[in-house]
Amino acid sequence: MNLRPYQIEASDAAWEWMRKSTAPSCMELATGAGKSLIIGDVARRVHEATGKKILCLAPSAELVVQNRDRYLASGHRASMFSASAGAKELRYSVVFGSPLTVKNRISAFCRSGTDGYALVVIDEAHGITPTVQGIIAEMRQANPNLRVLGLTATPYRLGSGWIFREEAEGRINGEDTARDPYFAKCVYKVGARELIDQGFLTKPVIGEINATGYDTAGLTTNSLGKFDADAVDRAYHGHGRKTAAIVADVVSQAAQRQGVMFFAATVQHAREVLASLPPQISAIVTAETPKGERDSLIRRFKARDLKYMVNVSVLTVGFDAPHVDLIAILRKTESVGLLQQIIGRGLRISDGKTDCLVLDYTTNLEDHCPDGDLFAPVVKAGKGGGEGGGMSCTCPVCAYENRFTVNPQYLGVETDAAGYALDLDGRQMMSDFGPIPAHFGRRCMGIVQSGGRGEYERCGYRWTFKPCPHCEAENDIAARYCKECRGEIVDPNDKLKADFKAFKKDPTQWQTDQVISMTCKPGMSAKGNPTIRVEWVTPYRQFSTWFSPDSKSYSIKARHEVFVKATDDGSTPPATITYRKDPATQFFEIRAYNREADHAPD
Repeated sequence: MNLRPYQIEASDAAWEWMRKSTAPSCMELATGAGKSLIIGDVARRVHEATGKKILCLAPSAELVVQNRDRYLASGHRASMFSASAGAKELRYSVVFGSPLTVKNRISAFCRSGTDGYALVVIDEAHGITPTVQGIIAEMRQANPNLRVLGLTATPYRLGSGWIFREEAEGRINGEDTARDPYFAKCVYKVGARELIDQGFLTKPVIGEINATGYDTAGLTTNSLGKFDADAVDRAYHGHGRKTAAIVADVVSQAAQRQGVMFFAATVQHAREVLASLPPQISAIVTAETPKGERDSLIRRFKARDLKYMVNVSVLTVGFDAPHVDLIAILRKTESVGLLQQIIGRGLRISDGKTDCLVLDYTTNLEDHCPDGDLFAPVVKAGKGGGEGGGMSCTCPVCAYENRFTVNPQYLGVETDAAGYALDLDGRQMMSDFGPIPAHFGRRCMGIVQSGGRGEYERCGYRWTFKPCPHCEAENDIAARYCKECRGEIVDPNDKLKADFKAFKKDPTQWQTDQVISMTCKPGMSAKGNPTIRVEWVTPYRQFSTWFSPDSKSYSIKARHEVFVKATDDGSTPPATITYRKDPATQFFEIRAYNREADHAPD
């Protein structure tokens, strides 16, 4: 089994944590990171060390089968225990199961000795349920040393924030961002941005929509964190002409695309979408679709017999069709996790695929990613929207009254009717790009008549925009390509920041980081000589270095003496370390201590 470098690091991090702690841990792994391979390596290590079994849980039968099949493809044997998947067997040391099926036969998983279980792996760990927690609690009665490892691409839950207390970098999440998290620590993190930079995922591109989106201002969540059904009906039903115009816009932008996924709000809404698509190459999948028919449609879509796939909440988590290169979001998402799961359906690499176009016909991106960065969403515990709530902003062009989320930076600041921040003299605050909005709104949601022909389109007024360096057209702040000339838009400051991030992500380059923590662990070499293993945690990575105080090599001994001097014999962490990963040996080495840390561009 050939693992990618980050997969090796993930397995090492999980193993190191489980060696020293029984507290539940998790990993944040972007969609397409290859979780099954990491699960396989961790399972192998745990089984070899303990002789006990490993249970891997997934929230749906489709995911159970998918994870088991990928595990088998890596050269291992595994059992499957899922009634809905049609198999209940416990023959092999690794078992892939469904929570409900396992719960109904929990006694089989609460045995001791070699028939007992040493580890429970939870796929899609952000959705950990009372059922899963109950399974773990009962299994721990048989084995108090049971380890728990969760894996997810979106480690946060609507209403409770992050699912872990301690970040991989060592930062602690407070009650404002993590309410009663199940997992103690995120032991490893690799995001979509990193995998895109390394060529393992396809980059998403936020497209310009050319049709009026849905008015979802009236959608509010109930106590369960879900939108009110009546409000959803009002937002999406009875808007056939609008839906037809949106579908036409998607189809026009999909001319050169391989596979298109529509995410609709309700079954009726999905049917309206399907009605406007080319019938021979389009299909719909909902919870009402019979399993056999659904499986057949999915196979046809993956085989590219179908180009357009419309779905309602059934092809969001775990669905894998690598050729998908256009995501059309026609529904409002309650949580940022759901939004990222939707976008993740289009990030896998495939032949002939250069990017994935994302078209959002509601305000998901503005609500969850107000700064335009898909990989840095706003995550809070409790009700979303921040302290500022919403504010009304009258469009200066069409007079439509928009409602946008207040930017917390401008809470308490006076604003004009359009939502621009005012100074103490009542004048608009200005930046290099014009007046400063006190909200996260980007573009007016109003509808205006076009060209006197009785046709309508979305108002073009923007509070914030990114000018094209080639033709000066105003584009959305998250746009990567100009909507007019299709030229690439690169902000010079963003380029500097991207270069810095790329530099920090490459451990083979010499770099200087602040030291978050340093842990010294004495040991013994294979030849019986004393060694010191030092575990370093910096804001960018976690790694180990080794010292041999009694080595006969002058250079090795000298490195230890420098370490002793810089750390008061290992008792005081230095402020910074200058280090790199040797490309030849793959071991980390330290050049200096207490130099000025690398700084990101302002």
